[in-house]
Amino acid sequence: MIIAVVGATGMVGQIMLKVLEERNFPVTELIPVASEKSVGKKIIFKGQEIEVVSLEKALERKPQIAMFSAGGTTSLEFAPKFAAIGTTVIDNSSTWRMKADKKLIVPEINANLLTAEDKIIANPNCSTIQLVMVLHPLNQKYDVKRVIVSTYQSVTGTGKNAVDQLNAEISGNADVAKVYPYDIFKNALPQCDVFAEDDYTKEEIKLMTEPKKILGDDTFEITATAVRVPVQGGHSESVNIEFNNDFDLTEVKNILSKTPGVIVLDDVKNNIYPMPLYSEGKDEVFVGRIRRDLSQPNTLNLWIVADNLRKGAATNAVQIAEYLCKNKLV
Repeated sequence: MIIAVVGATGMVGQIMLKVLEERNFPVTELIPVASEKSVGKKIIFKGQEIEVVSLEKALERKPQIAMFSAGGTTSLEFAPKFAAIGTTVIDNSSTWRMKADKKLIVPEINANLLTAEDKIIANPNCSTIQLVMVLHPLNQKYDVKRVIVSTYQSVTGTGKNAVDQLNAEISGNADVAKVYPYDIFKNALPQCDVFAEDDYTKEEIKLMTEPKKILGDDTFEITATAVRVPVQGGHSESVNIEFNNDFDLTEVKNILSKTPGVIVLDDVKNNIYPMPLYSEGKDEVFVGRIRRDLSQPNTLNLWIVADNLRKGAATNAVQIAEYLCKNKLV
């Protein structure tokens, strides 16, 4: 099993390597791939030094699976080239997510849609993944009518330069290059990604469109506000869900407790609820503050937290690869 990790020196790429190693994925040969400026550098995988190569060199070695986390431009150009030689691409950019002929996969929800013919598979947006992990079982039981989601997103979602900006501002270093239009330390920016039509950001649009495709359900409405906060370690979401059918709170908690990949932390008497501080480095999606919306019927409030670099990106991609191998689709 030859595996290429495209963007191996980036934040998500490094976590992909870590997760592959932690989960003992059956890699017989690893091909770390990065931009020209990183070619020749060494990465450590399972105690071995492996040299970073170019995309062209990786193509020559014909990997069975290529996990991409190198941005949309790279994915648009090279994912089809890998697919053309028989490689199955799992792409972490937004390039292919909403294409009608590409699958958008969260393994716990819809991996069963995958076939051997799917050569470019889209990995969803990080905020989307943690949202649908909770929405899916509740939609099956109570039928979602409308979702309102507000996110509180880690600077790690922007990348290493954003982390550097935050840390420089914390230490009082004003010389660092700024990724955001304003300071992020002691601040909250109601802007994740660039603004698009109707004054929504691209991140908000992803949250409003991707869940319907993943759940295979376009009968509910969803709106989003995405906010960047001075946090490292995970994204948080305040979610309000209106259902077509009424629910019992105890049953809701029981359903979520039995959902693979979801952990309920909901003991407010002891101040127990999900936080990025506890999600960092973990693969599960955490949900708490589960309570009835008192302003209207059939409506639920809850709080969802997950490590955006792991389940929100790298771990989900590796889980897709695991499913492909287990079901002999590569």
